[in-house]
Amino acid sequence: MAKLWEKNVQVDQEVDIFTVGKDREMDLYLAKYDVLGSMAHITMLESIGLLEKEELVVLQAELKTIYALADKGDFVIEDGVEDVHSQVELMLTRRLGDVGKKIHSGRSRNDQVLLDLKLFTRAQIQEITGLVNDLFQVLIAQSNRYKDVLLPGYTHLQVAMPSSFGLWFGAYAESLADDMQLLQAAYKICNRNPLGSAAGYGSSFPLNRQMTTDLLGFDSMNYNVVYAQMGRGKMERTVAYALSGIAATLSKLAYDACLYNSQNFGFIKLPDQFTTGSSIMPHKKNPDVFELTRAKCNKIQGLPVQITLISNNLPSGYFRDLQIIKEVFLPSFDELKDCLRMVTYMMQEVQVNEHILDDEKYALLFSVEEVNRKVLEGVPFRDAYKQVGLSIEKGEFTTDKVVKHTHEGSIGNLCNEQIVSLMQNMLNGFSFEKVDDAVAKLIETT
Repeated sequence: MAKLWEKNVQVDQEVDIFTVGKDREMDLYLAKYDVLGSMAHITMLESIGLLEKEELVVLQAELKTIYALADKGDFVIEDGVEDVHSQVELMLTRRLGDVGKKIHSGRSRNDQVLLDLKLFTRAQIQEITGLVNDLFQVLIAQSNRYKDVLLPGYTHLQVAMPSSFGLWFGAYAESLADDMQLLQAAYKICNRNPLGSAAGYGSSFPLNRQMTTDLLGFDSMNYNVVYAQMGRGKMERTVAYALSGIAATLSKLAYDACLYNSQNFGFIKLPDQFTTGSSIMPHKKNPDVFELTRAKCNKIQGLPVQITLISNNLPSGYFRDLQIIKEVFLPSFDELKDCLRMVTYMMQEVQVNEHILDDEKYALLFSVEEVNRKVLEGVPFRDAYKQVGLSIEKGEFTTDKVVKHTHEGSIGNLCNEQIVSLMQNMLNGFSFEKVDDAVAKLIETT
């Protein structure tokens, strides 16, 4: 099948296979967003006289049918068709004839894919945000539920000072709130309209770029057409950094969970149905979900570097190198979403050992508490430190194992309400409603 750009000379088959690569597979992620962009684009074309009203009506009706097909996951890029843009145009011309060929006026496949990637990415960010909030709520609930249950804190993997499950669950909740701040910044960079930049140098048609910006619910447009093209790779890298922040939080939590679930620690226990077994050792109950989460999230943390290495030595303008970014970027969202769902499920059902510190091996955990008690009685800190240290060396150290922490963020004052408020402020800053309303209106009016 002839390419949109082919004239009299047909491209060599091996060259065609190599250059198309996985593009047809990757473009399935973008299908409904490509159609959505076309809906907005042709509405604008009619407003500036490049389409007749009757042509707009039939095109929008057909695009709505294709959108529904893509939304259900039934959209197919046929053999021999180069990409999603070509497939949509082919489907329109089959049904509507020459009028289907008019939808490309005033744009290039370059700004089409820029637009598709942004529409896809902001929708994925919205899903990720919801899943992060689900996990956050579970962690806060568990922090409040087990706020008085102590466990050892470690430095250098040595028993250090008393901690609590309130602190442990709450720490990861607050980490997710910070992760949302970075994701929100990435979302704002993503949510700007590149449509109308064409191949990166604009168009001689009198395009109304503000109109497509409003129709698609963008915060603003990428104003400079050269910069719009330069944003390819930059947007993906920026979003990848935000995804990697969430992944880092999940990876650390997964490592803790694997460690604490082991028999040597015994701080938490996973329900048996959440573990896997061994083909040779009948007693094994392995925390495979957390191990796979750790590996998948470490892989996601490498994503910004991959994108940087693909794009960092390119000058301004479009280059085919950028196609490869789709292969690492587009599937990463599903991988992170799967990890978020599973970790939320596991954290909701994890069983906490409420008697960890009954074991005498944790007695020295309270040495700092004893030092501080002496200081409060008037003993200079260095003297109190030495007294307790000497009693430990002689094997004479005893303590009442009472913890009295009252300052903000400590065992006795978790500040979970403030952490919840912090997260809510982050969630409110996304303004997903504006995008949802714009997209719903665009689809409904076609």
